[in-house]
Amino acid sequence: MSETTTELPVVVIGAGPAGLAAAAHLLDRDIAPLVLEAGPLAGAAVREWAHVRLFSRWGELVDPAAEKLLAPTGWTEPAEDTYPTGGDWAERYLQPLADVLGERVRYGARVTGVSRTGRDRIVDADRDTQPFVVHYESADGHEHRLFARAVIDASGTWSTPSPAGASGLAALGEKAAADRITHRVPDLKDPTVRARYAGKRTAVIGSGASAFTALAYLADLAESDDGQGTHATWILRRGISGSTFGGGEADQLPARGALGLAAKAAVDGGHADAVTGFRTDTVERTEDGHVILIGEDGRRLDPVDEVIVLTGFRPDLSFLGELRLGLDERLQAPTALAPLIDPNQHSCGTVHPHGVNELSHPEKDVYLVGMKSYGRAPTFLAMTGYEQVRSIAAHLAGDHEAAERVELTLPETGVCGGAGLFDEPAAAEETGGGCCAAPAPLTLGAAPAPASSGGC
Repeated sequence: MSETTTELPVVVIGAGPAGLAAAAHLLDRDIAPLVLEAGPLAGAAVREWAHVRLFSRWGELVDPAAEKLLAPTGWTEPAEDTYPTGGDWAERYLQPLADVLGERVRYGARVTGVSRTGRDRIVDADRDTQPFVVHYESADGHEHRLFARAVIDASGTWSTPSPAGASGLAALGEKAAADRITHRVPDLKDPTVRARYAGKRTAVIGSGASAFTALAYLADLAESDDGQGTHATWILRRGISGSTFGGGEADQLPARGALGLAAKAAVDGGHADAVTGFRTDTVERTEDGHVILIGEDGRRLDPVDEVIVLTGFRPDLSFLGELRLGLDERLQAPTALAPLIDPNQHSCGTVHPHGVNELSHPEKDVYLVGMKSYGRAPTFLAMTGYEQVRSIAAHLAGDHEAAERVELTLPETGVCGGAGLFDEPAAAEETGGGCCAAPAPLTLGAAPAPASSGGC
């Protein structure tokens, strides 16, 4: 890389937790960052789930380099053992951090393309020596261009939720029923949103923490004076087992374990019915405005008023098309990282330490970090992203020893999944690979049967 190129900034796409942490680590290494944020404020995506409480504590949500940058301003870290909402995280940490970065953060800047200067995807000559060119649109619709020595894409996956259709494509009729479908956990403290679900029947599609949260919220609504008659139909593509509701009391993130227990309580308490082995094929509108979900096996579920689709997210790669990325064909995560985070492979809740080596691509000096680095894998934690950007900043500064000295220990879920059975309806009854046996089947309304498993 030429001396002229090294004088250019490192462009960071996204002013969320990972993007702002990347900027802090770059500054700590005397490298100039420039953060491009599509929204009007820091943590724009986080603010869209401001009402949802995280299952990570404050102590796990503040990056060390960011804290160092904030310290001279008199910023005080919230009590580390408390759990913030998304709104708390944005207002009390992300926005103050962005404010310290000042003009290094540009708001209303939506990136539309990244390439090498004068080199499209197929040109090899002197490719690695050319700076990156980044195109973006400002909020007023004007197009802009700037140059960078490296690009760190921390834009996340929030803007591209996965559909209800089990094939990965929108189910037939899903787009036509968009006014009855949301891909977000509803904020039931908002009177307008509350009225939409109170006393109604709602289908919740998904099996992760977001689905647990939605079920718990709807169960609380059903028990309130204004929510009588509220009922949820919980739709799972696989069967129910001891791992369906997460790690429970065995989860090293207690709040995450509590989410699963709350979802189980919603089912046991009669506020939700579980439909298993159901793979949505068609969304049908009735003449009276209700929605009927039809499975690939021909099953037709009872009509519902609303549908909450919480089937995960996927990365938006559209503006990176001129770059040579090395992505796993299934997860759309960096090739070297994918085997370490693959939810189809059995894991007892740990992720192998990873940094710049696992995040590198054939295109030198471009990195996907944070939630986007995990592609379609759902198990990302903020502390993972902070360690990723620390390693990358060290590498860009030429401190390769620090870049490769990656230390990361993630809390265990307390449960084991089955290898290759992640989305199979019969997964609950089959034996998984890896270090543990498959969890025992779970009977709703009863305590979980003890799983026969070895140590992890």
